[in-house]
Amino acid sequence: MRKPEQELSDIKSMMERSTRFLSLSGLAGVLAGIYAFVGAGIAWYWIYFPSTEYGAGTETISQADLQINLLAVALVVLVLAIGSAYLLSQQKSQKNSHQFWTPASKRFLYALFIPVLAGGLFSFALIHESAYLFIAPTTLIFYGLGLINASHFTLGEIKNLGFGQLIMGLTGAFFPEFGLICWAIGFGVLHVIYGSMMYYRYDR
Repeated sequence: MRKPEQELSDIKSMMERSTRFLSLSGLAGVLAGIYAFVGAGIAWYWIYFPSTEYGAGTETISQADLQINLLAVALVVLVLAIGSAYLLSQQKSQKNSHQFWTPASKRFLYALFIPVLAGGLFSFALIHESAYLFIAPTTLIFYGLGLINASHFTLGEIKNLGFGQLIMGLTGAFFPEFGLICWAIGFGVLHVIYGSMMYYRYDR
């Protein structure tokens, strides 16, 4: 005969699965951080190399080509990060015999991507107005708000990651000359740290 504590634990687990998206992969966060590091490195090379003075810019590529190249790198990083998150989270849900597409996962994605999409459109407005220094902090701020908003429907660590992104974004907004560094820390370092924590706590 099962103990009441076991039954209560099972009921609690079922309620969590019905209200929270628990199949989020920590390894996907680590990979997203690595993609961001590589993307930031490429962007740094195009913007500042071979100039020896920080912020002087490169003379080997036109401004229009530079913008196109940076947008292409950002899109590649975004696609790789989303693709890895989808595949690894789906693999985790199958491993744990959980459904991937549930009302909880849909609420999570809805809460996350509304601010993210708004931030993307606002970034295009900044490009249109040639306010390039504020693009990196804008993406961090809206992404952080999306994570904080979506944390109600998934693992608690996501909220802390969101606050970290928000802090990096606001720092980059006040010091836009360091926007790329803040972007690399936010999307790179913080993703690797929190992804590793989630992997060792939930995935292993």
